[in-house]
Amino acid sequence: MSTTIHPTAFVEDGAQIADGVTIGPFCTVGAKVSLAAGVELKSHVVVTGKTTIGEDTVIFPFAVIGEIPQDLKFDGEETLLEIGARNRIREGVTMNTGTTGGGGLTKVGDDCLFMTGAHVGHDAIVGNGVIMANQSALAGHCIIEDKVIIGGLAGIHQFVRIGRGAIIGAVTMVTNDVIPYGLVQAPRGELDGLNYVGMKRAGVPRPDITAMRAAYQMLRQGDGAFQDRARRLSEETDSDYVREVVEFILGDSGRSYLTPR
Repeated sequence: MSTTIHPTAFVEDGAQIADGVTIGPFCTVGAKVSLAAGVELKSHVVVTGKTTIGEDTVIFPFAVIGEIPQDLKFDGEETLLEIGARNRIREGVTMNTGTTGGGGLTKVGDDCLFMTGAHVGHDAIVGNGVIMANQSALAGHCIIEDKVIIGGLAGIHQFVRIGRGAIIGAVTMVTNDVIPYGLVQAPRGELDGLNYVGMKRAGVPRPDITAMRAAYQMLRQGDGAFQDRARRLSEETDSDYVREVVEFILGDSGRSYLTPR
């Protein structure tokens, strides 16, 4: 594979450009950037900072990748942005490097889709197969697990965790953690059920879907505090999917949890 760099592109000395990379017109690539084989920058893309981008990731015009955090405490220290393989990063997307106080790393997994204008804030950790729709935004320090879908114009508050397979409706503000496979909608982010469609598409066995349905009802209507209900579930269930939800609830939370309606 040969590397193609358009004559109008500006690639700073020190940038690591693998074989098979395509850098289109009017792109800017910083000195501490590393682009793996097959990466394509369409045109007018800025990749800066200490940023690594994995194989076959495609970045569309006017995306700005690896700029400094939107954090007034940031004082020029060197922090990182790591982006995995086979991502599609559409027009106008922004992704920032980390902060020293937040661990110094913003990380994106593989096979994600970031639609027009999506934003990934400093120190966020994004899993594999995540979809962020148009103009959605992650604040700093968020954790987004695998196969999460975030609807257009949705906003995720800093330090929020969203569990695997959850779906966030459009124009939703999420200020608390979302359990795996949770379905969140309404302007202020209410947990309104489970993502049964997503579970079926992912091939979750029917007995596990049935167990998840029963677990959700227990979390919604059972006796005692929310975490007490989760602990009882852990003692009663045989489903690995329910156990995943329980472990998520009993894990560390910086924002507490959205509880079932």
